[in-house]
Amino acid sequence: MQDYIQRRVLEICAYILETKATVRQAAKVFNVSKSTVHKDMTERLPSLNKTLARKIRAILDQNKAERHLRGGEATRRKYREKAEKEEKEEFLRA
Repeated sequence: MQDYIQRRVLEICAYILETKATVRQAAKVFNVSKSTVHKDMTERLPSLNKTLARKIRAILDQNKAERHLRGGEATRRKYREKAEKEEKEEFLRA
């Protein structure tokens, strides 16, 4: 594995451990694809450090278990903001 990839894997690992970030959040911060982050954490990290890989796996599993809650909240927020915008526009027209 090339040095820059090892550095990226360990940096992303440290970030996820510190913030409990999702794969998407980490990908955005490090400006890589979510597929890259996932591959780094599930395939490359275990060959570098098995202990860190187990800790990351636990966080990824927890995020996966909670994702339906985050999705539901995002949908609720989307429609609430849409309703507020429509209310405001209606008020301004009156």
